[in-house]
Amino acid sequence: MNEFDDIRPYYDSEVPDVLARLAIDREFIDTLMSIKYRRLGRWMPWLMRPLISRVLRKAFAKIDNVRDFQEAVGTSMANLLRNIGTEVTVSGLEKLDPDSAYLYISNHRDIAMDPAFVNFVLYHNGRDTVRIAIGDNLLTKDFTSDLMRINKSFIVKRSPVGRREKLTALVQLSRYIRFSLLEERASVWIAQREGRAKDGVDKTEKALLKMLSLSKTKEQSFAEAIRELKVVPVAISYELDPLDEAKAKELYTRQTAGAYEKEAHEDLLSIYQGIVGRKGAVHVAFGDPLDRSIDSPEAMAEAVDRQVIGNYHLQPTNLIAYQKLEGDSPQLAHWKAQHPCDWARETRAFEGRILAMPEAYREIVLDMYANPVRSKLKLGLV
Repeated sequence: MNEFDDIRPYYDSEVPDVLARLAIDREFIDTLMSIKYRRLGRWMPWLMRPLISRVLRKAFAKIDNVRDFQEAVGTSMANLLRNIGTEVTVSGLEKLDPDSAYLYISNHRDIAMDPAFVNFVLYHNGRDTVRIAIGDNLLTKDFTSDLMRINKSFIVKRSPVGRREKLTALVQLSRYIRFSLLEERASVWIAQREGRAKDGVDKTEKALLKMLSLSKTKEQSFAEAIRELKVVPVAISYELDPLDEAKAKELYTRQTAGAYEKEAHEDLLSIYQGIVGRKGAVHVAFGDPLDRSIDSPEAMAEAVDRQVIGNYHLQPTNLIAYQKLEGDSPQLAHWKAQHPCDWARETRAFEGRILAMPEAYREIVLDMYANPVRSKLKLGLV
């Protein structure tokens, strides 16, 4: 058994068996039914289950390997984005060698769509897609693990509780990331923090960066070990967050009750809503590979944050939210001038979105959209 077999993505040779298993998986079929055919599933599950299974088998019959699966996902994603009016733009990719493997560290706003958009722009620019780090807390069902691992995801073990078990899992993860990049020449995507930045404040966890150095040799310095990984910060910005109200509900509950208890399979529903929900314009900004002189997790976190915040493409919704909370400023006028849009119409649409939410959530949501502006101003990035 390979040391990475329990966390790595599936090999091409494993794809047919995994898809055959998914096509008859009762929980997978019931989940699809509850999301897409809720009423029919409630009244006629005995009819819907075999129909969905048949559709899955027909679709999966055309897929023999990971690339086939990703191309099918990519086609579906392109159609979905077109249907919900999402325009995806990209910057900075031209600075990166298409033949090199990079460790992309990005901000984290959406469970599935952050790495999906990175893959989307890489694929449509003729580049290899990435291997995606995903926490095992999201893989509560066998079928979710199968779906993620067939899509080039590898597992981040967050469930170990003992100190020794946690360290073992972190070392394995660090070794796998380094193995992917240096031995298999496969790029990797990982979020800059555990969990989404629900408040819109993008900040890198130093513990993540320390994990990356656990696989270095004894002779290597931190700077040498990180330099090998070719770390590239990535900033992803959404004009609209399909889960803004849901995030505000969680933040409000934590503020007022001290804690928030997720409902059963809430993460699965969040993944679905994040995929199908309206996002407006989306921009993926690739930064520069980190400087060779970075010699500590603290310095690296600062460098990643500066690029993520600096390259973050401010959307009209960010500027409108900031203006409503903080008023006008010369910096705001400068950023607004970069968007040749009907600002009165954009403002009315965004205000309507906010007013449709419970009153207790409104300022939380405005803060969520305004915080990327505040982050830029705090770093003096105009």
